[in-house]
This record gives sequence, structure tokens and C-alpha cells, in this order.
Amino acid sequence: MSNKKKVNAFRRSLMQSLTKNVGNSGNSNVGQIDKSKIKKVLICRPNGRLGNMLLITPLVQEVSKSFPGCKIDVFVKGFLAPIVFEEYGNVDKIIPLPKKPFKELIKYFKVWSLIRRQNYDMAINVDQNSSSGRLAVKFSSAKYKFFGNLPEGITLENEDYEHIAKYPVYNFRYFLNQVGIENKNEPVALLDLKLSEKEIANGKNILDVIIDPVKKTIAIFTFATGEKCYSVDWWSEFYTALKKEFPNDNILEILPVENVSQINFEAPTYYSKDVREIGSVLANVDVFVGADSGIMHLASASKAPTLGLFSGTNMKKYEPYGNGSEGLDTNVLTVPDFITAIHKVLNK
Repeated sequence: MSNKKKVNAFRRSLMQSLTKNVGNSGNSNVGQIDKSKIKKVLICRPNGRLGNMLLITPLVQEVSKSFPGCKIDVFVKGFLAPIVFEEYGNVDKIIPLPKKPFKELIKYFKVWSLIRRQNYDMAINVDQNSSSGRLAVKFSSAKYKFFGNLPEGITLENEDYEHIAKYPVYNFRYFLNQVGIENKNEPVALLDLKLSEKEIANGKNILDVIIDPVKKTIAIFTFATGEKCYSVDWWSEFYTALKKEFPNDNILEILPVENVSQINFEAPTYYSKDVREIGSVLANVDVFVGADSGIMHLASASKAPTLGLFSGTNMKKYEPYGNGSEGLDTNVLTVPDFITAIHKVLNK
């Protein structure tokens, strides 16, 4: 582990230790809620990664559905949230925490001041392990505060509870149930970039220039960060099998921002730094195959059938779902299994 990673790990551990009891006395001001009076909600997920932004879209949809007409502010990090929530009409303000707060102290304190000044009716922390998220909920002047955790001794029995996009919704539903709002026990919403018809049409135009528009398209993403990235040899074996098994279909490689390829750019490629454009292209493919990454979640949020490849990461926590999507454990499964999964999607 590099010195930078060690410092960041120590910082996170220290902050979690200092804030672990924030909100543990219970979710504040729990009592009967008049739904019609919840007009402004703060959702806290101070993380800047693309995947983590997309993974809170089900909760944003849940809050919108629970309180029709409410305005939602999102407390985040980085610059991706405005892109992800561009088509969410009820998302009002994006409140970004500076990436390096100790180097941008003025901006840092302005953020907390802004949160304090807003007249929120409800504040919600997404990740109970987020120190900044818990502090933001505590610091807000919201009447109803949900810190993201269930009361001690309470567990929920949903079989998909471990999923990082789903347990915040289940926890929020439990919280609402305690304040007199019925839990309808509906399936959790899918990740959703909310691409417009115009965006999807533009994605098709882009795709049709690269591949044969008459054929079905298998999109692959051969990159990922750290240990989640499969080797050149691994991808070479898989790509060889793909070409042999699907000779009459398009195989398109979606390139990462680093513009690298684990198959040495042998397949037709698509490259862009525009998140919504990438999503619009993915919305037009027949199946996406790639390791656990922000692009995998982007494919899922673009409603492409998504096959996620998992080795060291927690598949139950991050696997794609909906639209025929599933996670594939590469520690157990082999290339023939991946081919079978692709056939299953294409033949639906």
C-alpha cells in the first residue's frame, strides 16, 4: 500500500471513530410525519466516484415517490453529480464537498454553512459509515434526520439487502414505517441515468457509424481499477472465444478514460469522456460485459443488459440488476459460462 493510501486509510479510520456515535441515539424527531409537509430533502453521499453516484439513484427515486413534488438537494464530492442527475427534475441543488478540504478551507466551510442555512424538512445519510454524511445530517436544521443506520438489534430480512443500491432504500422504508408511512414493499428501483429520447437516438447514430447496425452488438469493457482489472491473458482468452462463438455479431470495446485496451485494440472501439454520451451509446447495445467499475454501473443505469465480472469484490454488494443483468463470479465460473450468459441475454 502506498503512503498516500495509508494516510487516507488512517484519515478515514480516525473520522469514523470520531463520528461513529453521531446519530446513534436514534433518528432525530421520530414521530408521525405528514407527507404533504415534506417539501425539501437533503440526501448525503459525499463520494465523487461515478459508480457511487449512480448507485444512489434508486434512493433518489424512492424519496421522490414517497414525497411527490419535493425538491431534493444532494450533498456529494466531485463534479459528476450534476451529470448523473441532469434529467432529475426535482433535484434542485448539488452541494459538492471540496476534494481536498484542507487545501480549500474557505470552500469547505461554505458548504457546511450552506447546509445549515437551508430549511430542510428531512435529511438522509446514504452510507452509515460515511463520517461526512452523518455530520451533514447532524449539522442540518432538518426536522427529520435519518442517519442511514437501523436501530440496534433490528435487521431486515430482504434477500438482496446486502446490495449497496438497495439497503439504503430498505433502511429508509423502515424509517418511514416508524413514522407512520406505509411500506408498500415494492421492488427497489433500477439504477437510472434518465437518458432522454434525444440522447438515446444520438447514441444510436454514434454506434451505427462504428459497427454494422443490422447485427446485434456485444459491448465489452476490458479495464478496471486495481485488483478488479483482469489481465491481458485473461481477456485474450475471452475475446478469442467471443469471436468464435459470435461470428455474426458486433463486438465493440468501450474504452476507459485512460484510453487503454486489454485486447490491444483488436475490436472496433468507442472512446469518449462524456458520461452521458457513453451512456447513450450503451443504451443501444444488446449486452454489456465488463468488470466491476463505474462503467459497469453506467451500462446498468443506461438500461443495457449488463453482465458484471467479479473476482475480489463483493458481488452481492455491487452486482448489476434488472433488464436481464447479473453478476458472474470469475473465481467459480469459466469462459464457457460467460458465453452461456451472453447467449441467454441475446436470445431473450
